[in-house]
Amino acid sequence: MRLSDALAGATFLSAPVSAPALLALALAALPAAPAAAQPPAVAAAAAALPGSEAMAPHRAAYRLSLDRARQGREVVQADGAMLFEVLDACDGWTTRQRLQLTVIDRAGQTVETASDYSTWESKDGRRLRYTLTQSAQGAVTQRISGEAELDGEKGGTARYESPAAQQVALPPGTLLPMSHTIRALEMARSGQRMLVAPLFDGTSEDGAQDSTTLLSPWTKPLAEPRFALLKGQDSARMRIAFFSREAAAGASAPEYEVGLRYFANGVADEMKMDFGDFAVDALMQSLDPVPAAC
Repeated sequence: MRLSDALAGATFLSAPVSAPALLALALAALPAAPAAAQPPAVAAAAAALPGSEAMAPHRAAYRLSLDRARQGREVVQADGAMLFEVLDACDGWTTRQRLQLTVIDRAGQTVETASDYSTWESKDGRRLRYTLTQSAQGAVTQRISGEAELDGEKGGTARYESPAAQQVALPPGTLLPMSHTIRALEMARSGQRMLVAPLFDGTSEDGAQDSTTLLSPWTKPLAEPRFALLKGQDSARMRIAFFSREAAAGASAPEYEVGLRYFANGVADEMKMDFGDFAVDALMQSLDPVPAAC
C-alpha cells in the first residue's frame, strides 16, 4: 500500500510519542476487523497460479522506525506499528494490513496517520475485492472500495464503489498484489533479475501503477531464523519502485519504493518504505502461522 497517500495533505499538530510506547499503543488500539472483503460471485473456482501452494497463511506484527530523512526536509522522526495477515480462503487469499504512523517535524509538531486495508484475491490471479480506510489526526480522510477483474494478458477493469462509482481500465499485463508476490518469488528462484508490470492493489482511485521490481539472487535458508515459520525457507531481497502512469516515459524518480526480504513461503520479515523525503524501516516483532480454512 502507498503510505505516501496517507500522509499527503495532513496537518502537523503536537505531542511526540516514543517508539516503544507507540508500538504498544498501536498494537492495542488498532480497530477491530471490519467485514472481510468478499469475492465477486463466480460459477466455479479456477486453477491456482503456479507457486500459490508455497504461500504460508500467517499473521505478523512490525515495528516502524525512521531509517533516514532527506537533509533540509521537515521530517525528523517517524514511529509506528503495522499488523499484516494473509489467510487462505480456499478459492482465494484474504489479506489485511493495519498501520499507524506518527511523523514529527523539526518544530516538534506531529501528524498521526492510520490505514486499514483489506483484500480478497482469487488464486488464479484474476479477481480482486478491496477496501481501504485512511485517517489523519483521528479523522477519516479517504475511503476506497470496489472490485477488479482481469482477462489474462488483455488487461481488465476496476469497478469502484467509493469514493464514487466509476470504472477504470487496467492495462494489459496488470498483476494483482498476491499474484505479483508469487511471480516475483518464482522469477527470483529461477535466477531472473527484474519484473516490470502494471500493478493494481485498489489503494488509489487512479487504477494501476507501473512497477519495476529488482530481484536479488536466491539465498539459502538462515542458519538460526528468529521465527519457526522461516525455518528451512530460501529467500530473496527485492526492491519495488512504483511510477505514476501519467508520468513521462522513462521517468527516473518513482513515487514510492519499498525494499524487502521475501522468504519462499511469502513471508517478509523486514522492509524499508521510501517516500522520498524520508524512509521508514519495518522490522518483524512477531510471526504466527494461521491454519487454512479448508
